[in-house]
Amino acid sequence: MELAYYSDYAVRLVNSEDPARGTDRLTSVEAVRGLFGSSSQAARRATEADVTRLRAVRARLRTVFEAADEGDEVRAVDLLNALLMEFPVSPQISGHETRDADGRPNWHMHIADHPANATAGFAATASMGLAFHLTELGVERLGICQAAPCRNAYLDTSTNRSRRYCSDRCATRANVAAYRARKRLESERSERTGQTAETIQESSATGDL
Repeated sequence: MELAYYSDYAVRLVNSEDPARGTDRLTSVEAVRGLFGSSSQAARRATEADVTRLRAVRARLRTVFEAADEGDEVRAVDLLNALLMEFPVSPQISGHETRDADGRPNWHMHIADHPANATAGFAATASMGLAFHLTELGVERLGICQAAPCRNAYLDTSTNRSRRYCSDRCATRANVAAYRARKRLESERSERTGQTAETIQESSATGDL
């Protein structure tokens, strides 16, 4: 498993809140465990205190995505480095899940799961995954959805680096809004043109031209 896979942890945590609508799904221990997945040892160690702790980490991760989205890559890296220093990881080689054609372990890197608490484990995993994603693919691959009022974070994995929305739903909604705006502008221009033509005709009929 590539360590960049863990970058999705950061996206899941950031998107547990919808600032524009004032909604927050990170309100209970069950919600914390849901972020990890039921099989995680760290998830089983989650307590009520992790709700508040993870919210604080979430706010900091959002600033990383926002800085990247604004093109301020130095600030994005500095913010992420601060998280990496505060929540260090212990990588380890693992090969127990899969075997190659000869039956030998398919060795790969994992992040060791023995943090002091659930928040420390999640923050370390999310930050390291995001760091690998940023350094391997580029800081511009971290973004904030452009379909207002959505402010979800996303990771751009497109071949042409063209992603602007967190989901197909937001992309469709933005396209529909843009289409309606164009039609409204065309209608307003048509009305102004019609009114101008009518004014010219009236002036010509009265001899004012």
